[in-house]
Amino acid sequence: MTLLIVLVVMVAEVIGGILSNSLALLGDAGHMLVDALALALSLAAITIARRPATRTRTYGYHRMEILAALANGLTVGLVAFYIFYEAYQRFLTPTTVKPSLMILVATVGLIANIIGIILLRKGSLVSLNIEAALWHIIGDTISSVGVIVAAIVISVTGWVMADPIIAVVIGVIILWGAVRLVRESVDILAETVPKHIPLDKVIQAIKKIPGVADVHDIHIWTLTSGVYALSAHLLITDQMVSSSAEIIQTAQQTLELHYNITHSTLQLECEKCESCPTGIICEIQRPE
Repeated sequence: MTLLIVLVVMVAEVIGGILSNSLALLGDAGHMLVDALALALSLAAITIARRPATRTRTYGYHRMEILAALANGLTVGLVAFYIFYEAYQRFLTPTTVKPSLMILVATVGLIANIIGIILLRKGSLVSLNIEAALWHIIGDTISSVGVIVAAIVISVTGWVMADPIIAVVIGVIILWGAVRLVRESVDILAETVPKHIPLDKVIQAIKKIPGVADVHDIHIWTLTSGVYALSAHLLITDQMVSSSAEIIQTAQQTLELHYNITHSTLQLECEKCESCPTGIICEIQRPE
C-alpha cells in the first residue's frame, strides 16, 4: 500500500515539476524514487528470503537483497548528480517557475508521506528492512517541506534562486542516503563485522561459559539485513561429549540472546591449533 502511494505521488511530482518548471519539485520526485526503491527492496527481500536453500545456494537467496541495495545505491547516486547538474545550469540561467503549482503538488506529497509513516511505523518495530524504508519516507517528508518553503519564498519575494537551492539540498540528502547504502552493502559483501556487534565483548561472553578456556579464529558477518552469522574455534577442557554439547548450546543461546546472532558454527578443540590458513586471523589484534 505504501509503495503504491509513493509511486503515484512520484509520478504526480514529475508531471508537476515539468509543468511548474520547478527543479526542487523534480528533485523531490527523485527522492520519492529513492523511497520507492527502498520499499520495493524491502518487499523483494521478504519475498525472496522465503525461498528455500538449494544444493548450489546453501545460504538461500539472502544476498540478492544486498546486491539489489548496491545497485540501487549507485543508481540513486546518479540521480543526485543529475540534480546537481541541473541546479548548476539554473544558477547560471535562472528560469521562471510556477510556485502555486509547486505548493499544490508538494502538499499532496507531504500528505502521502505522512500516511506512509503511519503505515510503516508499526512494522518498523519488528523489521530492520521496514525501519530503513521508514527513514526514507521521513527524509522525503523533509524534502516536501523544503519544496513548499521554496515555493512560498518565490511567491512572496519572486526570488527564483530558492528553487535550485532547495534542489541542491534535496540532492545532498539523496546522495547521503546513496553513499550510506553503498557503504553498508559493500561492508556486508566484504563480510565486515557488523558495527553494532562488539567483537571483544562477544569473545568475553563466550569465555565466561563454563568449560571454555579460550576463543580464536572467530569471524562475524552479515548474511543479509538483520541476519548475522558467526564461526569460531573454542578451546575447552578435556571432558565428556555430553558436556561439550552443552557448551555449544549455551554459547549459541548467548549469541542469539545478546547479539542477535542466529547462525553460529562452533568448533571445539582440546588443543589450540598451531596455525591458520593464510589471510585468516586467529588472534584478535588490536590496532596500534
